[in-house]
Amino acid sequence: METKGFAALDAFRILAAVLVVAIHTSPLTGVSPEADFLLTRAVARVAVPFFLMVTGYFLARRDWRDGRRMIKKLAVLYLASAALYLPLNLYNGGYPPLEWLRRILIDGTFYHLWYFPAAILGIAVACLLRRLGKRGALAAALALYLAGLLGDSYWGLAGQLPILKTVYDGIFSVTSYTRNGLFYAPLFLLLGGWGLRLPRRMAAAGFGLSFLALGLEAWTLHTLHWQRHDSMYVLLPVTMVFLFALLLSCNRGQRPVLRRVSVLMYVLHPWCIILVRGGAKAVGLTELLVDNALIHFIVVLALSALLSLALARVSLPRLPKPTGRAWREIDLDAFVHNAAVLQTCLGARCRLMAVVKAEAYGHGDVLCARALQRNGVRDFAVAALSEAVALRKAGIRGTILVLGYTPPGEARTLRFWRITQTVVDEDHAAALAAQRIPVHVHLALDTGMHRLGIPAERLGAVKRIMGDRYLKVDGVFSHLCVSDSLTPEDAAYTQAQAALFYETVEKLRAAGLNPGKVHLQASYGALNLPEQPCDLGRMGIALYGVYSDGAPTARHPDLRPVLALRARIASVRTLEPGISAGYGLSFTAQRPTRLAVAAIGYADGLPRDWAACGGRMLVHGQYAPVVGRLCMDQTLLDVTGIPDVCQGDVVTVIGRDGGACIPAEEVAVQCGTITNELLSRLGGRLPTVPVGK
Repeated sequence: METKGFAALDAFRILAAVLVVAIHTSPLTGVSPEADFLLTRAVARVAVPFFLMVTGYFLARRDWRDGRRMIKKLAVLYLASAALYLPLNLYNGGYPPLEWLRRILIDGTFYHLWYFPAAILGIAVACLLRRLGKRGALAAALALYLAGLLGDSYWGLAGQLPILKTVYDGIFSVTSYTRNGLFYAPLFLLLGGWGLRLPRRMAAAGFGLSFLALGLEAWTLHTLHWQRHDSMYVLLPVTMVFLFALLLSCNRGQRPVLRRVSVLMYVLHPWCIILVRGGAKAVGLTELLVDNALIHFIVVLALSALLSLALARVSLPRLPKPTGRAWREIDLDAFVHNAAVLQTCLGARCRLMAVVKAEAYGHGDVLCARALQRNGVRDFAVAALSEAVALRKAGIRGTILVLGYTPPGEARTLRFWRITQTVVDEDHAAALAAQRIPVHVHLALDTGMHRLGIPAERLGAVKRIMGDRYLKVDGVFSHLCVSDSLTPEDAAYTQAQAALFYETVEKLRAAGLNPGKVHLQASYGALNLPEQPCDLGRMGIALYGVYSDGAPTARHPDLRPVLALRARIASVRTLEPGISAGYGLSFTAQRPTRLAVAAIGYADGLPRDWAACGGRMLVHGQYAPVVGRLCMDQTLLDVTGIPDVCQGDVVTVIGRDGGACIPAEEVAVQCGTITNELLSRLGGRLPTVPVGK
C-alpha cells in the first residue's frame, strides 16, 4: 500500500499547539497589549479549528460511520486528562455536583479541556447533519456557527435585542460559552471532512487575504467592545478553508511522532505553567520567569515540548521500513512518460482516462492517480465504488468513473462523493432512477462483447434512460473484446463493434440527445487502431508500461515498465548432494548447492508451482532459478553460481538489476496467464515505494 502523506498536517499540529500555549501565557503583554491581543485573540484562534478540521479530515477518510469509534478514543483521552488535573481541581476546592456534571459534559473540567467534550458532541452533531447531504450539512452547521457567533464575538450586537438576550441568557445558564460542541465544532469538523483541494498558489493567496481580514475583524470588534468571548469570527471559517487547502497541497510523507507531541503539549502545558511558576518562586526568579511574559512563554513552551517529546518517544512504536521484506518499487517518471506517449497515440481531440482499478493493476492506485493529477490528467476509471471513494478521500479530483456494478442503494454515496456510475443494463438504470437521487452516469453499450451494457440495437431503451430526470448522462461507451488481436477475423469483428457504436451515438445526436463524453478504446484499442473520434481513451495495462501478453501490436510506442518487484534474502545455507528441501521435499540437491530464501511467496501473488514453470529471480544482477514449491511467505533460490550472497541482499522478482531484466510479460507467460492478472493480484501487504517524481 502507498505510504500516506500527512507531513504538512503533522507539522502544523505543532504550530497549533504553540499557539494554544501562547493563548494561555499572553507572551506579548510586556511589549504591547494590542500586539498580544492580535496574537492570542486573532492569529492563535486558528489553532482549535485546525485540530477539529484534522479530526474531520481523518474521520471522512475512514468513514463518517466510524464516528462512534472516534468518540470513544476522545472520551478515553478526556478522562485521562481530567484525572491528570483532578488534584488541581480538588486543591482549588472542587465544584458542586451539578457543576461537576456541567463541566464534564460541556465546559471541561479544567480550562483547556473544553476541547474534548466539544469535539465529542461536535462529532455526534456532524454525523447527524450528514444525513442532510453534503450541502445541507454544511449549511446547517454554518447556521449553528452563526448563532454561536452572536453569543461570542458579536455579543455586543445580540445583547442589544431583548429577545436575543433572553435566548442567550438561557443558553449561558447551561454552558459558559457558545464555543462548544453544538455551535462551534460541527462546522470545522465538516469542513475538514470536505478537505477542499485548491492549487497551492490559490490556497496561499486566499489564506493570506482572509487572514488579514480576520485580524481586521478581530481588532474592530475589540475596539467596539462587542465581545463576550473572542473565539468565533465571521472570517474564521473562510480562513480555515484556505489554510487547510494550503496544507493539503503540501502533504507529502508523514511525521507520526509530531501528532503525539502536539496532543501531549495541548494536554500538559497548564501543568508546565504551574511548574514554572512554582519553580520560579522557589528559586527567587519570579520576576524573570513569570513577570516577564515573553520569557515565561518561552520557558513554558520549552518545558511542554521537551516533556511531550520524551513521552512520545517512549510510547510511540517505530514503523517498519517498507523495504524490510518485500515491496513494489514504482517508477513515477516512467509512469508519467507512458501517459504522455499514450496521449499522443490517442490524438489531440481525445483525452486520456487513466484506469486505476485493482489498485492500479498492483501499482498503488492513490500513488499513481496523484502522479497523473499533478501532470494534468483529470479523468479516472475504477471497477468498484469502494475504489472510487478511496481516491476521493485521497484528494483525487475530476471525473472518477465506476466501470462495474454498484448496488442502486448506494446512490446517495455516489452523489456525496461526486462519483460517476456506469449503467450496466436496463434493469440497473431503472433501479438507480428509482432511488430518486440525481446521479451522474455513463451508459455502457453492448456492441458484441455480451458482458455489460445495454444492447446498442435497443435505441428506444437508451433514449428512455437518457430522458430520465435522475440519471445525468455524461458519457456513452463500449468495450472492444478482441482489439488485442491483429488476425483478419478479429480485426473485422473490432471494426463491426466500432461501426455499431458510432452509428448508435450518431442516432442519439440526431434525436437531439447529448451523449456526453464518448469513449471506446482501451489500451489495445490505442495500440492497434487508428485515431478514433472519441473524447476519452481508457488506458489500463499499457499505462503501466507492459503488454497483456506477447501478441504483436500495430503500434510500438516507447512504453517503459513502471513496476519492479523486490524482496530480501532471509537466509542462505548449503545443501550436500542428495539432501532435499521445501514442502514435499520437492527439491533435491544434485551437487553441493547454495540455497537462498527470498522473503516473498504465494501470499504476495506469485504462483506456487513457479519452479516447475522455469521461474527465476535476479540476485546481484545474475539469474537464480526458483527451486521447490513456493511457500506462503518464502521462495527457495539456487544461488550456487552467484558469489557473496548473504542475508539482507536484495532480490529482483520483476524488473531490472544491473544489465539483466525479468519483464512482467516473461513471468506471466511462465505462469500461463497475462500481465493484467499477474500484477493485479500482487498482495496488499507489499508496500509501494515510489521513485522519480
